[in-house]
Amino acid sequence: MNILEVNNLKVWDAHSGKKIIQDSSFHLKRGNCLAIVGESGSGKSVTCRTIMRLNSPSLLHSGDILLNGENINQLSEKEMRKKRGRNLCMILQNGMSAFDPSCVVGVHLRETLTEHFNWSKREIEESMTVAMKSVMLKNPTEIMNKYPHQLSGGMLQRIMIALAFVLEPDIIIADEPTTALDTISQFEVVEQFMKLRERMGCSMIFISHDLGVVRKIADDMLVMKNGEIVERGNTEAIFVQPEHEYTNYLISTRVALSSHFKRLIGGGVVVAKG
Repeated sequence: MNILEVNNLKVWDAHSGKKIIQDSSFHLKRGNCLAIVGESGSGKSVTCRTIMRLNSPSLLHSGDILLNGENINQLSEKEMRKKRGRNLCMILQNGMSAFDPSCVVGVHLRETLTEHFNWSKREIEESMTVAMKSVMLKNPTEIMNKYPHQLSGGMLQRIMIALAFVLEPDIIIADEPTTALDTISQFEVVEQFMKLRERMGCSMIFISHDLGVVRKIADDMLVMKNGEIVERGNTEAIFVQPEHEYTNYLISTRVALSSHFKRLIGGGVVVAKG
């Protein structure tokens, strides 16, 4: 059964008339992870921000977006705010942009959870403490009393994942969540996403240009180029036998880079003799 269906989605710039998303239709199966891949400017993030209704006012869109059979494209902004967080939770690529820099992280967490649950301040802090410990964040109380700029990108990403643990949304949309992180933090965050799926059984849309991560986490994938979906299907099947030349280019480029890196590492270190 599909938890999300997007039909004939078109997005265009109101000022220039430029088409950004041509005519996209896809679905997300309940409990599955769907990856959307493609180079920068291919339309990945715009597609997902349209689902969340978070695009700038200058970007207009048409089409149907069905969440559990309900066309959320027809909801008012007030009704849509109720869907965000509780039903649709988006984890951004830059953790810093997700938090208000003028207040400590705990304030943002309390405001978000108060919007969806009739909990006391103590209940919120207790729930967040448990969730933050589950994503390997030590001293949750101390972290919640820090400003976003006092925390690393990896910590901010894990706080957002912890918030998702508490909200238990129907769908998590992760927009390039590892892009701004160092290699070790990337690995840790991907592990937390996998843990999130395993624990909650939630559905996920994972936007990434990192095909190694996509192959590890996604059941199905869409390949986008210039605002169009050029290939779709089972992730492993696409990696083994891509049909579109652009998909083949993306995969072969990643393989070539990986092989080159392995050759460099395998070659050892040459020490100059003086």
